[in-house]
Parts: sequence; C-alpha cells; structure tokens
Amino acid sequence: MAQGRERDEGPHSAGGSSLSVRWVQGFPKQNVHFVNDNTICYPCGNFVIFINIETKKKTVLQCSNGIVGVVATNIPYEVVAFSDRKLKPLIYIYSFPGLTRRTKLKGNVLLDYTLLSFSYCGTYLASYSSLPEFELALWNWESNIILCKKSQPGMDVNQMSFNPMNWRQLCLSSPSTVSVWTIERSNQEHYFKARLVKLPLEDGSFFNETDVVFPQSLPKDLIYGPVLPLSAIAGLVGEEAETFRPKDDLYPLLHPTMHCWTPTSDLYIGCEEGHLLVINGDTLKVTVLNKIEEESPLDRRNFISPVTLVYQKEGVLASGIDGFVYSFIIKDGSYVIEDFLEIERPVEHMMFSPNYTMLLIQTDKGSVYIYTLGEKPILNKVLDACDGNFQAIDFITPGTEHFMVKNILLYASEVYFKQATVLACCPSSFSAAVGTESGSVYFISVYNEETPQVMHKAFLSESSVQHVVYDQRGIFLLVGTSEGKVFVINAKSSSSFQIIGFTEVAKDIVQISTVSLLETDIVEVMVLSSLLEAGRSRLEMFTLPILLSQVSTTFTDERGRLKDALIHKYLYELEHTLSSAVFDFQSKQIYGFCSHVPYICSYLLPKEEHIDIYILKPYQKVQSRQYGPGILYLSSHGLLLLTIAKCGILCIRDVYTLETFARCRSHSHQGHGIQSMRISMDGQNILVNGRDDGTLVYLKWKRFGGHLANDILDYYQKLLIFLSSTMDKENDYLSRTPKASIDLASNSEHTKRKASTDSSQDELVLTDVKKEIPWIQQKSQEAIKKEVNLFSKKRKEIKKGIKALSKTILNMMEENDKLENIAKLDQQEFGLDLEALERLHEESQEEVAKMKKDVEMHNLAKSYLAELIKEECWNSMAVKGRALKCFHIPCVVENFPMKARTAEELKELERVLQQKKIEAECLKLRKEIVEAQSGVTLVKKHHEEDDEEEEEEDKKAEYSNLPNYLLGSLSTDFGVDTSFLSSQLELHSREEKINQIILLKDIIYKVKTAFNNEFDAAYKQKEFEIARVKERNVRIREIILDLELEEAVWQPEFEDCEKPERTLVVQDEEITANKYVKPWHKAKAELLTSRETEHWLLIQGTSTRLRALMDMMGGVLEVKKEDILRMVIPQPAFMAKPDAVWTEEERKQFKDYEKKVKELNEERDKYRKSLEAELKKLQNSIQESTQAFDEHLKRLFERRVKAEMVTNQEELKINNLAFSLLLDEELSSREKFLNNYLTRKQQEKSQTSEAVRKSREDLDVYKEHYDNLLAEDKVRVIVLLTGQIPKQKMHSDTTRVVPFGERPGSGKLNKDAFAQLMKAMDELDNISNMPEGLDPLVWNHFCMTRRAKLENEQKVKQKAAGLLEMAAFLRKRVEEDEKVQQEIERVFHELILLQDEKVRFQLNLTIQILLKQGQVELENFQLVLEYADAILINKNIVEDLNSVIRTQGQKKIASMMESKEVHKRIFQIEWEHKKMEMEREDLNQKAWDIQMLFFSRDRQKFLNEPNYEALISIQIGIMEQTIAVLDKTHKKNVENCKKLLKKLGKFSNQKDIANYNLSCNLREELVAVSERKDICNAMGSKLTCEKIAKERYENMMQQQKLTNISKQQAEQISILQTEVERLRMKTFPALVQM
Repeated sequence: MAQGRERDEGPHSAGGSSLSVRWVQGFPKQNVHFVNDNTICYPCGNFVIFINIETKKKTVLQCSNGIVGVVATNIPYEVVAFSDRKLKPLIYIYSFPGLTRRTKLKGNVLLDYTLLSFSYCGTYLASYSSLPEFELALWNWESNIILCKKSQPGMDVNQMSFNPMNWRQLCLSSPSTVSVWTIERSNQEHYFKARLVKLPLEDGSFFNETDVVFPQSLPKDLIYGPVLPLSAIAGLVGEEAETFRPKDDLYPLLHPTMHCWTPTSDLYIGCEEGHLLVINGDTLKVTVLNKIEEESPLDRRNFISPVTLVYQKEGVLASGIDGFVYSFIIKDGSYVIEDFLEIERPVEHMMFSPNYTMLLIQTDKGSVYIYTLGEKPILNKVLDACDGNFQAIDFITPGTEHFMVKNILLYASEVYFKQATVLACCPSSFSAAVGTESGSVYFISVYNEETPQVMHKAFLSESSVQHVVYDQRGIFLLVGTSEGKVFVINAKSSSSFQIIGFTEVAKDIVQISTVSLLETDIVEVMVLSSLLEAGRSRLEMFTLPILLSQVSTTFTDERGRLKDALIHKYLYELEHTLSSAVFDFQSKQIYGFCSHVPYICSYLLPKEEHIDIYILKPYQKVQSRQYGPGILYLSSHGLLLLTIAKCGILCIRDVYTLETFARCRSHSHQGHGIQSMRISMDGQNILVNGRDDGTLVYLKWKRFGGHLANDILDYYQKLLIFLSSTMDKENDYLSRTPKASIDLASNSEHTKRKASTDSSQDELVLTDVKKEIPWIQQKSQEAIKKEVNLFSKKRKEIKKGIKALSKTILNMMEENDKLENIAKLDQQEFGLDLEALERLHEESQEEVAKMKKDVEMHNLAKSYLAELIKEECWNSMAVKGRALKCFHIPCVVENFPMKARTAEELKELERVLQQKKIEAECLKLRKEIVEAQSGVTLVKKHHEEDDEEEEEEDKKAEYSNLPNYLLGSLSTDFGVDTSFLSSQLELHSREEKINQIILLKDIIYKVKTAFNNEFDAAYKQKEFEIARVKERNVRIREIILDLELEEAVWQPEFEDCEKPERTLVVQDEEITANKYVKPWHKAKAELLTSRETEHWLLIQGTSTRLRALMDMMGGVLEVKKEDILRMVIPQPAFMAKPDAVWTEEERKQFKDYEKKVKELNEERDKYRKSLEAELKKLQNSIQESTQAFDEHLKRLFERRVKAEMVTNQEELKINNLAFSLLLDEELSSREKFLNNYLTRKQQEKSQTSEAVRKSREDLDVYKEHYDNLLAEDKVRVIVLLTGQIPKQKMHSDTTRVVPFGERPGSGKLNKDAFAQLMKAMDELDNISNMPEGLDPLVWNHFCMTRRAKLENEQKVKQKAAGLLEMAAFLRKRVEEDEKVQQEIERVFHELILLQDEKVRFQLNLTIQILLKQGQVELENFQLVLEYADAILINKNIVEDLNSVIRTQGQKKIASMMESKEVHKRIFQIEWEHKKMEMEREDLNQKAWDIQMLFFSRDRQKFLNEPNYEALISIQIGIMEQTIAVLDKTHKKNVENCKKLLKKLGKFSNQKDIANYNLSCNLREELVAVSERKDICNAMGSKLTCEKIAKERYENMMQQQKLTNISKQQAEQISILQTEVERLRMKTFPALVQM
C-alpha cells in the first residue's frame, strides 16, 4: 500500500514541484472594458480575464500582489492598466495580446486607487485615490513619471473620464458634484486647473447665488449700524468664511449619477431625480433638457434616473433599473425617450466598441451581452453569471480517460438550489449530493454531465445541512446538521440512498473526516466540534462496518440512533480550539489547524481503549506561515496534506514531515481568502474556490515527479481497479433509472388530511400530513406508536383516574363559585400542575418586583428633577422670591429674587471700581499740576484764576446735579451712586463699554437690593400686624362669647405666595390617604391612652376639695366681672304657689327678689354696653392698622413699579452696549477676514507673478531654440525630384460610423506617421530612382540631405506646436495674475469702506434719554369738570390736528437730518477743496521741476534724430576705432615710460651717493652749531626772565578787563530775556494739556 509504506526520500522527494493556473472561472463585479474591437476584459479576484468575443477564448493575467483593484484599457496602444490593493498600491501596465509588462507605476497613495482612466490621445493615465489622500494624479505611463497631481480632501469621486476630443479635459463626478479639470502644459511642465459645475436645484431651476465674500445687496441700517455678511456675524475669519452659508440658505441640488462626453466637448449628465443636463465644456454653463412626453406613455414603466450613459449620434443611450435600454433623441434643448433594447436584468454598465459596431451591456449580476449593430441587430450573451458566489465545488469521479483529461466540474449555486449549502460527488458513481438550508439532501445524477438531473431527495431533519462527506471508497455518505446530528446514508444509488441511522455529536460541527482504506472492511469517521464557551475543541470518532447497510437494524435503535457501543464511539478533547482537523490514514494521529495561533499540530491517539473523555496533547507542532483560521484537506491517497487559510494561499505539505513543498497564491486576504478546495483522485488537478471574490481557480502541477508522484499514481490505479466494478454497476443503474420529478423551488409537499383510528385507545386521531415530515421525526413517530401499542392498558387506567380527578375538581370549582369574594380561590389555584403554579407565582413576583423597580426609578427621576429645580430656583437664591398682599384690597407686591454674586463678578467689579478711582485721582492731579503751573507763570492774575476755579466748581456741581433724563435712568432715586459711570457720549472703546456694563449691572443689583430692603421691612410690618390682630382677636372672641353674638372673627393669615417655603414641606393634613401605622406602634398608642384615662379617673375620684368647690361655688373662689352676664338669681320656692296664698314675708321676699333682678339687669346692660364699645374699638383699631398697612403697601407697589422701570432702563442700556460690542466684534471679524483674505491673495499674487516670470523666461528660451532651428532649416536647400512621398490613407468607413469622427493625433500616431514617411523615403532613396548620368556619390549626398531636411521639418513642427502651447499657457497665467490683482484691489477698497464704517460706528453712539410723557387722550372716561365755557368739537378735528403736528414734526426732523448731511457735505467739500489745492501746489512744483530739469544734448538728439540707433551704432564704431588708436598710443607711451624709468634709476643712484657725502658734512656742521648755541644761552639768560615776567603781567591785566565786560553784558542779556518772556506771555495764551 502506497500510503502505508515508509519513504526514504524525506521531505525533498517532491523538490522543485510547482503549480500553475490552467483557467479561472468568475463573473465581473466591476465594469467590463474593451481592449480592442474583438476583446473584452474584466477583473476577477487575483486575475484579469480577457475574452475574445468571436472565438469565446479566455486568457488570464494574474496579479502578483493579491486581488486586482481597478482596471482601465487604452485601445490605441492596446494596453491594460490595473492596480493592486496592498498598502502603498502599485499600478501595472501590460500590453495585449502578449501580456508582457510594459511598466510599473509607483505613487504616494497609501490605501487604494479607486479610479483609473486612459486618454485617447497620448500616453496619459489619470488615477484617483480616495481616503486618505483624495489625490488626482496624471501619469506619463510610458515614461513612468507623474506629470502633475492635486489633492482634494473630502471629495469622493465615482466616475472619471477624459474628453475623447481633447486629452487636456478631464471630468470627475460624484453623487453631489461635477468638476471639469483642465490640464495645462508648458514645455515639459503640466498643471491641473479645476472648475466646479454649479448644479441646478432638485426641481431643475437655478439658484441665484450671492457673493459671500463681497455681498452687494446688503440693506443699510442707519440706526443700528452697518449690516455685515453672515460670515462676519458668525465670527468666521478663515477660509471657511468664503463658503459659509446658514442652514436656511442651503437648498438640495441635483444628484448626478453618470456622465458622458460629446464630439463638441460638451457633457451629458444624468441625475438621480430624472433630469438630463448638458454642460458646455468651455464655459461650464448648465442647461436642463426638457423631456417631451409621448401621447402613449410606456406601459407600466417609469424611467426615473439613468444608471449608465453612452453617447451615440443625435443623443445618448441610457439604462435604468427596469432592465430596459432607452434611446434619448436630443434636439433643440429637448429630448424624446424611445425603447432601444430589453434585457432580463437591470443594466449597470454600457460601452461601445472602438469601431462602434458593437454595444457591450453588463447587468447588475455580472452577465455580459454584446449587441451587434447593423441592418439585422443581434444580441449575444457572452457571460451568463449565476446569482451569487460559488457555494461548493467537487470533481466528478473519472470513469474514462476522456473525463480524466477534461476534469468535469460540478458546482452548486443559488441558480439551481436557492438554499444550497454544501456539495459532494460520490467516488463510486456518477452522482452527487447537495445539502440545503431546509435540511434536505438532493441526489443528482451526473451520468450526462451536460444536463444533471435530480434523482432522489432525502428530508433528514428541519435543521440545515452543513456538511456532506463521502468516504474514500464511496460506501457511505455522512451528513452533518446544525443541531449536532451526523446521518449515515448508503452512497449507492441502487439502494435508493438508504438512510441507515444517525449519531449525536456536539452542536457546532466544524469538519467531518473519514478514512476508508482498500484492504479494510471498516470506515473510520472523525467529527470535529467547537466548544466555544469552554474554549476547547472536541473530537468524536466512531467506526462503520462496510456491511452496515445490511445489518442496520442491529446497529440502530427504534428511533434510528446508532448505538455507541457497536460503532465504538470515543471522545477526545483538546485544550485549545481548532479550525480544522483530519484523520491520518494510519489511524495513529490527527492533524489539526489551530484557530488562534498559526500552527499545524499533530496528535497521537492512545493505543488503549477508554471510556471517558481523553485529553490529547500536541505531538508535533509546525508553523503554518498562514494567517487567519485555516482548513486542512487530505488527498484521497493520504500522501498530501493541503492547507488553505484567510490569506488566500494554498500550501501542499508532506503528510509525514508537514513541510511545504508547493504553494500557490490563488486568492487574497482582501477577498477573505479561500472558502473551499478539492483535489482530484489522481492528485493532478486542484480546484480552489474564493470566499468573497467569486473566483474559481483551476490548478495543475507544472513540475511534479519523484517517488511521491509514483506512489500517488500506484494508489490511484489500485483505487480505480477497486471502484471499477461498483462504478459500472451503479452507472448502469443510473442510466436505466427514471429521474424523479421533484420541485427544487418548494420545500414542502402538500398531501390530503387522512384519519387513522387507534384501536387500543378507541378514539379517532386526525393526522395532518400537509407538511412533509423529516426522516428523524418519522422514526420518532414509529417508535411512539410501538410504545403506545405496548403500554395501551396502562394508559387506559391512567386516563380513567384523570377523568375521576377532573370531576372532583369541577365540583370543587362549583362550590368555590358559591362562596363570598373574600373566601374565593383563583382559577389558577385549582390547577394540579404544581410546577405551573410555582412558575405563575414566580412570574407574578417578578412582575411585581419589576413594577416596584419602575415606580422607584420613576420616583427617583422625579425626585432628581425636583432637586435640580429646587437647587436652581430656590437654594441658589440669596434672596428668595416672595410676595406681599394687602389686607383689604387686591394688591400684590413681589420682591426681586436675586442670586448671590460670584467671586469672579465681585473681583471684576472691584477691578472696575479701582480703575475708575485711579482715573479720577489722575484727573485731579492733572488739574492740580495745571493750576500750579499757571500759578507760577501768572502771578498777577491770581484773583482772576480763583474766580475761574469757582466757576468750574459751580459747573461741576451743576453737572453732578443734572436731571435723570441725561443719565438715561432714574437710578438716583434709589440712592445709588452713579459717579463712577462714564458719560454716554464718551463710550468709544471696547473696554469702556465693558466696564460700563459691569457698573450698570452693579447699579441694577443695588436698586434691587434697596427695594428688597424696603420689602423686608414691609414684610416684618405685616408679621407684626398679623400678630397684633391675633392678640386683639383673643379679646374679641371673649367678648363675642360673653355677648353670645354669632359674628365671625376676621383673622388674616399668610398665603402660600407670601411664604413659598411652605410649598416645599408637605403637611399631614395635605395627605388624603390614611397613614400607615405599624401594629406595634398602634398597640403602644392604645396602651398609653388607657393608662392616661385611668390616671385621670383616679385623680378625679380622690379630689374631695374640688368636688366641694364645684357643688358650692360653681368651681370658682370669686365671681369675676365677666360672669355677671351668666349670673342668675334663683327664684324663691313659694313662687310656685299662686299669689293669693302668699304670706307677707313671702311678699317681702318677692319684692327683694324683683329688686335684685332689676339691679342685676341694670348691671348686665351696663356691662353689655361696655363690651360692645370695647368690641367696636378693637375692630376699629384693627381696621385702621390694616388699612394703614395697605396704604403703605400701595406706596411700596409704586416703588416696585419704579424699581422695575429703573431695572428695565439699565437693562436697555446694557442691551444697547452689548449690541454695540457685538457689532464691534462683527466688524473686527470682518476686518480680520479681509486681512487674511488679502494675505492669501497676496501670496497667490506672488505665486502667479512667479509663474508669469517663469513662463516668460521659458518661452524666451524655447523661442530662441525655435528660431535657431528655423534658421538652420532655411539654410538647407533641397531640389525635389519627380517622386512624391505617399500619404496615409484615411479610414473613411470608421469615420462615418464613429460619432467622434477624426480625433486629434496622439504622439504614437505622429511617430507612426513619421516612421511611414521614413519608410517611403527609403523607397525614394533607392538607386533605381537616381537620374541617369548622375554620380552615385552625389546621389547619396542628396538623399542624406533630403532626409535631414525632413527630420528637421518634423522637429520644426513639434517646436512650433510647443511654442503655441507655451504662448497660450503664458497668456492664461497673465490673465490669472491680472484677475488676482483685481481681487487685491477689490479687497483694499472693501477694507477702506469697512474702516469708514467702523469709524462712523464708533462715533455715532446710541444714547438713552428720558423724555417726559405727553398728554394722552382718554376715551370713554367721564371727568367731573365745569363745562360752562367749553366748546363741543368733533374728535376728528383733534386727530387731524395731531396728524398734522406729527407730519410737520417728521418734516422738521427730516429737514434737520438733511441740513446735518448738508453741513457734513460742506465740511467734506471744504476738506476736499483743501486737498485739491495742496495737490495743485504739488503738481505746480512738479511742473516747475520738470521745466527746470536739465535737458542735455544727448537727450535732445535722442528725441530729434529719426534713426537714433543707426547713429549710435556709427558712434560706437567710431569709438571702437578711437579706442583701438588709443590702445596703440598707450602701448607706445608705456614703452617710452619704461625707458625713462631706466634712465631715472641710474640718475637716482648717482644722487644717493651725493646725498651720502652731504649727510657726512651736515653732521660736522651740526656739532659746531650746538657748541655756539650753548655759549649764547649762557650769556643772555637774565634778560630773558625779565622779559617773560613783563609779558605775564600784561596778559593778566587784559584778562581781568575782559571778565568785567562779560559780567556787564550778562546782566543786560538777563534783563532782556525777562522782558521778552513777559511780552510773549502777554501776547499768547498758555497751552497746557488738561
């Protein structure tokens, strides 16, 4: 056996092996492009696929760095460009059809290129990258250089295209913007210039935008200052101010979807809203085309927005989402929609072939159609894309040599099975199994591989099928489901795919691996499951005998479950998770791919049997060098271990050493790697399926040999011999068996409802078989039926007991209904299910707890909100808000609620006050200094100055006593000091206004504080009044009680508004619900009450003294005066008898009784009158005191109104100052913005100036080269021969078909034309064209000269074209420079205007003045007046008079304003007049200077001489001759001087000798002179001293005389200076700074 034999060659047995890509299958997810007239290409995964439309031949180009990004094609050069998607991606350019790499472009992009586009003319390529650069770059792909690039942050583009007629124009469009980029060239320099297209609004109308930087239509406000742009109001000073617009000024614009160019360099734009736009390529003017509706609109179709556009003659072709292609016939600003073509799917992309004979149509799913234009149009389908990615792949078992070579592929996709998940092909027959989401397995016959048919369906369970695996010999089919069940099915079609049974494993099945060797009679199965919660993996292994299908009843139970003991099921666990695992053919070890670490481990299985879970340890660990979770596959011969992972690399390893000897990068990590792979039985062919890139790659060995290849081939032949008999039998059965007609689209079968009778239960059971029952449920139902038949008697007994119990419970429920509500039980309590009762109880408890929690959270939220409100509105108030009400009138006075001032506010106020004090002291000191100086200088006018000071003090006192209307408020009425306030006419600076606001806030605070103090005093007074009323009411109640009157006592109380703190406290009487008292508290209260009662009774029973007092004197020791009204004289007992029977004594007693009664009544009347008088006095005093308080409160109310008036006045001043500060900030913001804008424009001006200078220099240099070349060309003279140079033939047919006609020639076309010209010149240079009799040497020289002439003419043409480009470039730069200069001048003008506005605003202050209220005419109000001398007039007369007065007042104000403006204009005109006079003087001075300007003869000659330059050239020639003559003369003079120098040198030597002799003689003479001098000095020294003394005396006398003269002159000068100073002070006033 090949796989069981140990090999000696080791890991290098397959050295040098490699895989090659044979073909790639996939469908386009990006746009398809034409490479030439007959070939299209599109990216697919790591490959670019080329398809020949005529032959349907495919060619593949692989990207070496992973998945292919964007693709673009250049038809004239027949090259393809594509980018990769790695970090710092590259752009590769390959030529077609050779597929050789022309170049590789490397830029500075970090992430990805999103768009590529070739220009039709020239070797130019445009690339665009999104995040993070948003960079547009222009490449010369032939030279591999970036010509220019520009970044546009935040601009995401979805389409980019060159103008076919002009490579210098490039259009970029996104869902919100359209921009046209112009490429400008100057010699070898290229520049981008972008222009944004202004799109219309959503309804197709145009929005009239105003200039944001320099608005011209702002209103003028003469009261509140200048009106500034919105950007200045928003405080924006940077570049964002140039584009700032508020939300209300933003309107939704059209959303472009696609664009296409026209031969006239215009753009057609399709919009999402359904509009079609035309944009002029030069002016960018946008025109909305009108849609002409047809009389019979399209049936039930509504074309909304074009998905793609292509240009055709007289219009465009557009496609929508309805699967139709429409033709837009455009004429005179309108278009008509016509049906052009109908496609099955929505069209996503369209493109014409280069010769415009074919139209490529691509659908949203990737299908490609070719519509051939002509007399009989033809629609051909080039690619038929399936709906979705490949779900699963596998090889069909080869049966003949033809299939071995052809390698037929079967794939399951959503086209065939809408819920297909997995697929596997049977090794022993031409059949395949497909698993679905619904839990079914479909068996497909592939006997005829071109038309596979479904032959059987097995509905296993309701859970989805995740794994379908055949063993190596095709005996069993193992099906794994999502619920953790592995079904075993007979793989032979002759057995009708019998379901043998199932076994249960862990739920998360990762992989199923089998080992089925030729020489064994068992199949070993291993199932890998994931234990996510534990972080482990579980392996479950069991064995299936090959005769299991014959003895299936023995190995399974009644429910179809395989018995673990018979299949030898063992459990293993690993301490880490695996993403894949396979079983070695030796059954000794397991290979696993770790999930979290890049390692492949092998695990040895224990030799001894075990019962519990066995923990496996890694035996061998090899680094996989693949990242991401991977999958292991073992070849059918067991010698190759294949690994795939998320990185997209396929590795083939030696199963013994785990070393990689072959690898292939068929996919990439950008497409999330490889989903699955399959290797053929002979090991020669490999299929690899991508996960998300939709690519299927077919690999084959390029070099594979050695002992390993021989072992594989040997085992493959043995396996074929073993399977041949089985395959023949099964295939013969498949060819003869009719195919089952099963609807793949439906997941259920509908049958009729049938009735079955259970004889053991004597009842009818209705079985609903509408829905198809899975096999596992069928087995369960069969087992249940058997159990029912087995235990039928026991079930009957249990049912009888249940019926008796139910009758008892019904009786109990009837009795329960008759009871009272308090004694009734709930219906749930009669349930016998204790678990259900407990569950309901728990649910109710949970519901109660949830409600409690919700209530608690709601209360907590309310409490928190209440606390916040209380903290903000009550606790934070230093003075709480409250009110005071009058006793008798409806008048309410409220105080001012005030918060405490913060430390920052107090610190700021202290700073301002200190600053004001310092300013006052400085002003005072300045005045003292001025007074001191004036006192020194003006001593004689001291009395006059005193008078002036007195007048100033009077003025100052008069100023301090100014009325309030000049201050703008009545704050002085509350005793507030306003001395620190600045005058309203002096608030010019920002700091002064801020300080004024702080002081005004302090005044408001003081006013409120003053009123609150008065309010507090009134509040205390009311408290005193209420207390005094309560005190008097005590006596009033006693009097009313004594007088037995039914009068109510008036008792005033504070209301809630007067004591608002009471609202924060809840009183007991406010709670309506009964207070909950705990039982022990209740018992304690009752006990205390009973004890107190007993104690009181005890005291009452023992007090004999108190009882005697009650009996004898009514409970009092003396009779009070108040008790006289209640005193009653008892009648004598004899009064009950008749008068006739009275005795004298009794009559006397009766008279005494009447006397006492009369005296008592008199005393009672006196006392009652005194009480009534006292009651009236008390009531009058209460009335007077409360009315006096009401009067005081009315005055306080007036004070409150006045305080509020003062507060409003000060707040109005604060608001005016705040508005002025805000306007000042706006002006400053506007000024900063203009300065910043000016700085940017100046920088731009420097750049444009530099560009103009550089362009001009380049143009001069280039022009010089051009002139030189042109001069050289003129020198050459060519004698043309009779032969003519052939010209290129124009393709008239193509020009007639292609709507763009003849496009401008590119560099390649020019080179080709020149090459053809040189080729024609070679023919003309042939010796046969030489004239007869001409020397061959002369002919060769002539040909060389002619060729050089043509080459030079070609260079001249190129230089001339370049010169025109550079001249146009310079002209544009000059225009830009002038435009920037105009912008700068405009900014300067705006700055001047803004400064004028700012100065005017700072001088025109807004002041507040108090005016006296005028008379108001009252209506419907009767006044009590004397009307004896009154005249009755109509009210309209008064109103007309008032209107006339108002009109005249307005006219007067208007005239005053007009006079003010006139005076202002007069001053301005005078100032301008002075300015013009000064300018006139300056001009006169300049004219005088010009007249006196020295005008030499040379200047006169320059002006008078007509040919001044010729004269100058003649003079220059004369001067040059003169200079030459002078040079000669100078040389002669130099030679003469040299000769003279030699002579003088000789003469100087002679003089030196003579001088030496004279110096010797001089020394002797000096000695003699010195001797004689000494003798003379000794003889005349005395006379000399006397002479010197005399001279000194004379000098001293002369100096003394001069000193006296100078003193006299100094005195005279001081006197004169004093007189001059006196005269000067008398003539001129003293100008001292105040």
